[in-house]
Amino acid sequence: MVGKWRRRFVQAGIEGLTDEHRAGRPRTISDTRVAETIERALNTTPRDATHRSIRSMAAEVGLSHATIRPVWNALGLQPNRSETFKLSSDQLFVDKVQDIVGLSMSPLNRAVVLCVDEQSQIQALDREQPVLPMAPDVAERRTHTHIRNGTTSLFAAFDIATGAGIGKCYKRH
Repeated sequence: MVGKWRRRFVQAGIEGLTDEHRAGRPRTISDTRVAETIERALNTTPRDATHRSIRSMAAEVGLSHATIRPVWNALGLQPNRSETFKLSSDQLFVDKVQDIVGLSMSPLNRAVVLCVDEQSQIQALDREQPVLPMAPDVAERRTHTHIRNGTTSLFAAFDIATGAGIGKCYKRH
């Protein structure tokens, strides 16, 4: 492969490094039409649904789904997926984030960073029926109903120096 590109450079200079014409059917959709399709996928939602699909987009713009799919795959577009997040309402949130990020980016000499999150009163739940294991072409299955066994308080820590986890559950807080 290296020899091929060297030979092309020697024969044609910089112009020889451009990609050659490839075999196969030529493109029938213009770059402008692809850009319009991407713009519509990113910035609009369908009237009759909450998410776009490749087939609904294809019908809307008058192209085949086989034309839309490679474009969406190349750009990693997945309009059917969504992720959520929530910002803290703490008034000192920005200051705290700056402090934590500052310690990570330029740690102080002999600094110790502790992260504390209170998770008291954890619900102790059991499924009403056992979880059915995965099998070929079958996902793990579990019931959505559960039995409450009360609550417990968990106190845990992780010692980074040794890699040891320390934890204890208490019946009362």
